[in-house]
Amino acid sequence: MAAPKPPSSAVVKSSSAVVKPSEADRYFLEGPHSRSKELLILVRALRDFIRGFRALHFVGPCVTVFGSARFPATHQFYALGREVGRALARLGFTVMTGGGPGVMEAANRGAREAGGRSVGCNIMLAHEQFPNPYLDRHVTCHYFFVRKVLLFKYSYAFVVLPGGLGTLDELTEALTLMQTGKILQFPVVLMGVEYWSLFTDLLKNMVANGTISATDLDLFLATDSVRDAMAHIEHHAIRRFGLTRRKGPPPRRWLWEEALKETTSRLEI
Repeated sequence: MAAPKPPSSAVVKSSSAVVKPSEADRYFLEGPHSRSKELLILVRALRDFIRGFRALHFVGPCVTVFGSARFPATHQFYALGREVGRALARLGFTVMTGGGPGVMEAANRGAREAGGRSVGCNIMLAHEQFPNPYLDRHVTCHYFFVRKVLLFKYSYAFVVLPGGLGTLDELTEALTLMQTGKILQFPVVLMGVEYWSLFTDLLKNMVANGTISATDLDLFLATDSVRDAMAHIEHHAIRRFGLTRRKGPPPRRWLWEEALKETTSRLEI
């Protein structure tokens, strides 16, 4: 007797020869493809990593600012992001964001206004998220996982402004990396005590139920004060990692490397 056919939802999807850049993640996560197509996926991911490493190697110690892409320039959280960007630039950090609009644009804009450096890791989306106009340098990734690696790799602290699911994903990733020892005691600051209160209450409930440790609540600072946020970052990032204001290594022209222009002093390892 012939085996029953699987339901239509279980049938392996046929893949077209050409995958739109904005659909790269969806295609990648559809399941196994042919060996040749799986190799092409690996090559594309490797290409994204190489481009990211080359673009960001000389930007100096960064602080990544996470937040919603949906807030317009008239919103209070956009203004907060701009203030955060200015303050980080004055500390000597390069401000890194996801490179898009909203809070990301605000932080990049604030950094540029303060004479600091501003970089972004953009992502190709179906609705075409374009890099914001306040970036000194940016890289555009096909895959979210590549973008996330770049945002974490070059950062010594993370500032999380109000945002949605993407922001929550990045926040919990940072906390998980520290909880599991993959990165060590990098300061995480949640800006907006009221906005993040339900999240912090959830974490306290996890402590009460034994799913996380009470010490995990010390992995972040929740505050409404930009001054307190900068003091926290200065203590736990600049002093802890021994960052100083000096010139970094020059780029090598034979590798087509370019340094960023700068108008303020910056931090180096």
